[in-house]
Amino acid sequence: MMRMAKPVPELWILRHGRTEWNDAERLQGRLDSPLTAEGEAQARRQGVILRRELPQTPVQMLSSPAGRAWRTADIAGAVARLVPEAEPDLVEVGLGEWQGQSVAEIHAAHPELTQADDPNLWKFSAPGGETLSGIETRLQALLERLEGPTVLVTHGVTSRALRCLVLGRALQDLSALPGGQGVVHHIRDGVARVIE
Repeated sequence: MMRMAKPVPELWILRHGRTEWNDAERLQGRLDSPLTAEGEAQARRQGVILRRELPQTPVQMLSSPAGRAWRTADIAGAVARLVPEAEPDLVEVGLGEWQGQSVAEIHAAHPELTQADDPNLWKFSAPGGETLSGIETRLQALLERLEGPTVLVTHGVTSRALRCLVLGRALQDLSALPGGQGVVHHIRDGVARVIE
């Protein structure tokens, strides 16, 4: 695991709201599907949390440019009075040939994946997909560019990987960290909490 050259500022990390493909248990990766009505409500709830929790000092909001994350950032940002900026390094893990397939289809074709100890790490074995070291390098570079308190709007695996890096944990610990849509993951001075 790489070490960061400078301290990471205070972060509020959001996963996008629920999507149509989340409902269908279909992997999105770098593809996209729209937020459901529930997903839009989750984004509004995240905005309420941010409005309540953010300091009075300036806070930057960066979002994955993927439609589902950008829509979440737009909704949450409007409630919290923040304007999101696109950050390509916040995209979801690239799933190569598995993007757009359902979890059931992938597990039927690759039954060995159902035996994986971690329900997220198998996603890094997708043919033509992003590697664990690739996502680490990408997110490490992003974290080192941050200049002050920042809201990051991203995706499920990317959120967990970000939090592992900030907390000094190995990326193999992805699933030991809590997930969730409609919540905000707050990290300050190496201490993480989930705000609902």
